[in-house]
Amino acid sequence: MANDASTVFDLVILGGGSGGYAAALRGAQLGLDVALIEKDKVGGTCLHRGCIPTKALLHAGEIADQARESEQFGVKASFEGIDIAGVHKYKDGVIAGLYKGLQGLVASRKVTYIEGEGRLSSPTSVDVNGRRVQGRHVLLATGSVPKSLPGLEIDGNRIISSDHALVLDRVPKSAIILGGGVIGVEFASAWKSFGTDVTIVEGLKHLVPVEDENSSKLLERAFRKRGIKFNLGTFFEKAEYTQDGVKVTLADGKEFEAEILLVAIGRGPVSQGLGYEEAGVAMDRGYVLVDEYMRTNVPTVSAVGDLVPTLQLAHVGFAEGILVAERLAGLKTVPIDYDGVPRVTYCHPEVASVGITEAKAKEIYGADKVVALKYNLAGNGRSKILNTAGEIKLVQVKDGAVVGVHMVGDRMGEQVGEAQLIYNWEALPAEVAQLIHAHPTQSEALGEAHLALAGKPLHSHD
Repeated sequence: MANDASTVFDLVILGGGSGGYAAALRGAQLGLDVALIEKDKVGGTCLHRGCIPTKALLHAGEIADQARESEQFGVKASFEGIDIAGVHKYKDGVIAGLYKGLQGLVASRKVTYIEGEGRLSSPTSVDVNGRRVQGRHVLLATGSVPKSLPGLEIDGNRIISSDHALVLDRVPKSAIILGGGVIGVEFASAWKSFGTDVTIVEGLKHLVPVEDENSSKLLERAFRKRGIKFNLGTFFEKAEYTQDGVKVTLADGKEFEAEILLVAIGRGPVSQGLGYEEAGVAMDRGYVLVDEYMRTNVPTVSAVGDLVPTLQLAHVGFAEGILVAERLAGLKTVPIDYDGVPRVTYCHPEVASVGITEAKAKEIYGADKVVALKYNLAGNGRSKILNTAGEIKLVQVKDGAVVGVHMVGDRMGEQVGEAQLIYNWEALPAEVAQLIHAHPTQSEALGEAHLALAGKPLHSHD
């Protein structure tokens, strides 16, 4: 193994996804000499196989729905079908533009970019392309891949993962989606807009089960209205090929058949065979264990992103990567409050939240100390214009701060920025009620909800 001992980087980063490249950009900005090692393309899952391409598909689906429904707005348009090659061209164009920009950023910050499959060879080195890259500190950021279940083989043909779904050369006539979390409901929403007959199978009792139960029920109601079928509360048993598709059997014997099965049960960490355990890094079920400052048990090794057991969100990876870079540069850092991270599921309608659920609040503070208020979007002018239904639910500690904001409705993801400030600045309802929101906007609904919670409702009933 060639060892260029004359070059010792301040920070060697293994993995160029959201967490890795954020650490590289911020570290270089702070004067650290940074090497970034990536086996595929900088940007990782989020840019190439996750956040960006799925949202592009969802937007194409939204356009299809608007074409179908245009007459209710007095516009005569016709929907002639989905040109899947055209959809992919649009999606890939979005990715290519962002990828080019990111490559330029990495180059402009003077980050040493090394393309190749790296492996941790010691607590202070990574081997890649027959070369040993030395660093005073190593950051592990190797991300995640789609998970499956024992005995369920993802073959890329009729049983596929989200990676395969993003490049599918056709719109399936029918699909079973195993998993009703974020990935599952987003693909269900996009495919339904494209014309697919969709059935979601979720073993837990609600769709998007980590969200507030009210949000889950609102989404289920909206999906029923859209004709998206789902089976809740019974776990998967087996899948087998039929003459022209796939048959899924559940634990209770119920069977479903479709053209394809999308396995969307989450993502698992990429950590096997990369030398982590040999270097003494503590692991659990494939995840690298870290403290609140993203430090592993090995003093010269940190880890971020989907590789660690925190929220699997690109913006969490960004924040964790920045935290590590700033800590290594000697800046004072503050641990991330993961409850304060905004979460958005980009289906139709969108589900957005920040803070804790009502159930969690009752568990922490006691049922008699928690107040919950629901504001229906039917009272919001802009939502009425957009023809979207839904609710904003606020969870408050009695006579105290708002500790949860849970929203369902089209474009609610765009409202979560203000919700994040409300939660993270521990705002009282009366303080938010003093702020004047533009009319007519959907953000006005957040203001109206806080007016109601403060005891002075305007466009809602007492």
